[in-house]
Amino acid sequence: MTAVIADQLPDADTICAQFARLAAELGLGVQRRKNGRAVLVAADGARIHSWREDYPYPARLDRKAYETAKRQLQIELLKLQRWVKSSGSRILILFEGRDAAGKGGTIRRFTENLNPRGARVVALDKPAAHEQGDNYLRRYLPHMPAAGEIVMLDRSWYNRAGVEQVMGFCRPDEYETFLDEAPDFERKLTADGVTAIKLWFSVTRAEQLQRFVSRHDNPVKRWKLSPIDLASLDKWDEYTRAKEAMFRHTDVAEAPWTVIKSNDKKRARLEAMRCVLSLFDYDCKDAKAVGQVDPLIAGAPGTLPEPAAASPAAGTTRSAGGERLPTAVPLSRIPDAVPRLAGSGEVARSEGGRGVGSKARSDTGSAATAQPAHLVQGDPRGDPGIERLGSADGDLDDRVALLRDEPGQSLAF
Repeated sequence: MTAVIADQLPDADTICAQFARLAAELGLGVQRRKNGRAVLVAADGARIHSWREDYPYPARLDRKAYETAKRQLQIELLKLQRWVKSSGSRILILFEGRDAAGKGGTIRRFTENLNPRGARVVALDKPAAHEQGDNYLRRYLPHMPAAGEIVMLDRSWYNRAGVEQVMGFCRPDEYETFLDEAPDFERKLTADGVTAIKLWFSVTRAEQLQRFVSRHDNPVKRWKLSPIDLASLDKWDEYTRAKEAMFRHTDVAEAPWTVIKSNDKKRARLEAMRCVLSLFDYDCKDAKAVGQVDPLIAGAPGTLPEPAAASPAAGTTRSAGGERLPTAVPLSRIPDAVPRLAGSGEVARSEGGRGVGSKARSDTGSAATAQPAHLVQGDPRGDPGIERLGSADGDLDDRVALLRDEPGQSLAF
């Protein structure tokens, strides 16, 4: 196993050489353009648009359309938060997935305008010395949402099923114990009134490498590149097997997984918001603004599998400008089944006002299908401890009105 020294990155030349080697394994190269940006290119030097690999749309979402939709969905998130507070509901959202899949950026868009008193982001560091040997799941209990609260986990207990298992940071028996205990742990959370939403953000191998190359180039994003990331780049297939085993053991009706294809970050952020909003019948919900979850972008694990890691240069055509454009995904390859709602049933209000999802399982033991809703992947990295969003407070009605009526007004803390 590659030795990993915490918080210590190799020198820049070593990192660039590793990127070049990994690109070569995909039949690609890394080239620095005149603007100083490093990009992935084909063997003949043509630019590769890695995000188009196995992606159902030929173009990224337009910035104007994205900003308009994001604002509408953020207004709905404020309405959801107001309902959560008034009803005493408890919502837990897990953001999981491969490194550089877009989890952190999605969380920032979720929390951008939420009232920080009632919305928390939790990003735990690796277990401390005094936590070693303790029940692995127990360390998350203090961070569960209280009544009227939304908690977002920037990576979660599923670190054990991913990075810890692949990188050898836990023993095989600890890994097996986790796979046995996690479903029961989540069932108990649900029985206690917590609505657990598990999102898995999926990114293709070439696009992940392009994002790492870009992070290394950008001084304000370089902190996102960790020694674990670099050590993990050689273990794509191992992480794929670990992810598939995790889905098999933990995709339960009480807390099903939703996969979100995140090669286009803008679409992934919007669909993640829609997935969450689609689960709740909150006051003053604007169904038109929420819309329908896109089944090409978000759905159950079986409907949106990751492609085999192959060179994105294969099966491409050339644009008029000489760039390589991956061919469009045939419609026959796009699942036409209606994706399930992540919770298999609309979340209704109980007599006590708490949102409780009605859960059901199929005969095969997997989560039952229903209406659209979608989840994605997450990574084990993140700032240690709990990050509380801002310090100010304000009336949610005022926030909703300001966000709706004054588009130019910033509500960021």
